[in-house]
Amino acid sequence: MSKKSRKTRTAGKVAVALILAFPLPSGATEPTTVPPLTLEKTIKLVQGHHPSLKAAIEDISAADARVTQSKSGYYPQISAAAGYTAITPVSEMSFGGGAPVKFMPNDNYEVKVTAKMNLLDFGRRDGNVDLALSGKKMAEQSLDLSRRELSWQTVQLFYGTLFLRESIKVEETQITALNKALDYAKKRYQAGTATPFDVFSTEVRIAAARNRTLDLEHELRSSELTLYRLTGIEETHPLRLEGSFAATTTPDHVTTGLVAQALAQRVEAKLTEEQEKMAQQRHSLAMKESLPVVTGALSVGFNNGYQPDIYQIRNNVAGNLRVEVPLFTGYHTSAKEQESAAMVRAAAQRKVDTRQQIQNDVEESVHALQTSSEKIVTTEAQVKQAELAAQHARIRYENGMATTLDLLDTEASLAQAELARLQAAYACILNNYKLKRATGKL
Repeated sequence: MSKKSRKTRTAGKVAVALILAFPLPSGATEPTTVPPLTLEKTIKLVQGHHPSLKAAIEDISAADARVTQSKSGYYPQISAAAGYTAITPVSEMSFGGGAPVKFMPNDNYEVKVTAKMNLLDFGRRDGNVDLALSGKKMAEQSLDLSRRELSWQTVQLFYGTLFLRESIKVEETQITALNKALDYAKKRYQAGTATPFDVFSTEVRIAAARNRTLDLEHELRSSELTLYRLTGIEETHPLRLEGSFAATTTPDHVTTGLVAQALAQRVEAKLTEEQEKMAQQRHSLAMKESLPVVTGALSVGFNNGYQPDIYQIRNNVAGNLRVEVPLFTGYHTSAKEQESAAMVRAAAQRKVDTRQQIQNDVEESVHALQTSSEKIVTTEAQVKQAELAAQHARIRYENGMATTLDLLDTEASLAQAELARLQAAYACILNNYKLKRATGKL
């Protein structure tokens, strides 16, 4: 062995030893893979990452702050003030030819702390607090509504992605079968038992299937990109979705009470009830606009200007009790009462419309679920028939007892039947979740 080769081998051993002694830093390790995503995990990721839910949470914080603001009327409003006033000239008078006497100093100083409080307003403070509490409750219900709608969008996107993946598998299976048929067609053409039209027809069918696969792959990529964006997962990690299209139907005796359940659980029904309540609270406040308001104030401070020594700073206390009765407001109060009364009637009508819409949603969802469940049974029979027809056609084609067109038609019928079965299962799953959404369970 030459000296150069011995040096090369020694350097290699040293390099291996160094690698074993000093492993690569954590940043150089293989990237961690994202665990499989079930529907529940996907919904949690989307809800934890979506900006609209974060904004809705901030709306609740703002509504809670408004509740605190409305309760400030129960406490006195305390303020401190300090001031200096220069007056020239000031009133003065002389008695018996003596030196003139000033009634106030030229330099006036004042420091005081004042507490003001609404003593009696005939329920206005309570009404404002109730109105703010209703606003907070509506903000919380709006958050629940956003969560539900985002969950529904995630369900559609999750199963839509699975549906596209399964559809691509169906097309790839058809392409595999068509490629096998193309090989037979070429062999038969070389043997003189087939025409160039048979080969060309098979190639056209393969090209059409590949075009459909390309379209499905494009839709799948778009769906996956949306999932990446909504869940916050990096695009370098593959999306492994765990889900199936096995669905169970809802028996008729279970669906009978779904309308009442939906009216009790749907966020929209709760929102319209709260909106009607808020309209009534505003109307009550508007009716109290013409009532008197009693306020009190107490001030404690120091200032000068008191006889006999008008320059001496002294402490003083002042109290005030004020009753204010609105007599004429330029028709503002009466117009506000009319506006609030109209808002109450409008909220009642919106409540009726929402309840009717909820009932329609439940009935339509139940019918759609039953229809898709029946389609699963019929498409399953179609797939079995198409599979048998395709098997017979392949055997007959290989034995020269069937034409190329017969084989291609049976392969196309099989693919269409499998896609129809997949579509029925996909629709059944979505209709099942649609019913949950309609009843307020999602």
